[in-house]
Amino acid sequence: MKNATKQLCINAMGLALFVVLTLCLQVPVFENYYLCLGYIVMMVYCYNFGPISGTIVGTLGVVLYCVLTNGLRGMPGWALGNVVIGSMVGIACKVSANCKKRFIRMLIVAAAIIVSTAIGILCVKSFVEYILYAEPMVLRITKNVYAFVADIVVMIMAVPICEALYPTIKKILT
Repeated sequence: MKNATKQLCINAMGLALFVVLTLCLQVPVFENYYLCLGYIVMMVYCYNFGPISGTIVGTLGVVLYCVLTNGLRGMPGWALGNVVIGSMVGIACKVSANCKKRFIRMLIVAAAIIVSTAIGILCVKSFVEYILYAEPMVLRITKNVYAFVADIVVMIMAVPICEALYPTIKKILT
């Protein structure tokens, strides 16, 4: 029971950080699009706590952010996309954890970020929005290219942060 409570508290902190970073630190990069800095938190959780925690923080973070800002407009596709991204990146982080060469591990994680974000944003999010908004799939994909590029940049830039935090987080967890 103690571990379940500890994990719940850790995930709740990540969820809060995801929402705060997404709400308060908006960095404009493209027309009408901001970097989602909450992905830094999602990456830290995928990298240090595993795929389940990373997926929970990324998915519920989006749901809560959308509820607080714009109702649920845009949330279903974004949340389902984050399920794919959190799961795939978290698994890649877990599988590569025993890799002795840091550079190789970072390459594996970066490749997982690119592939999972392509699937999560360009495929899943675009498809859900195609269904919800009845716009052509090509138009949805074109609109989501901005999110795809921006989210990849944030997550790849977060990998060194994850690596730096890893020893400290490992001590906290043991």
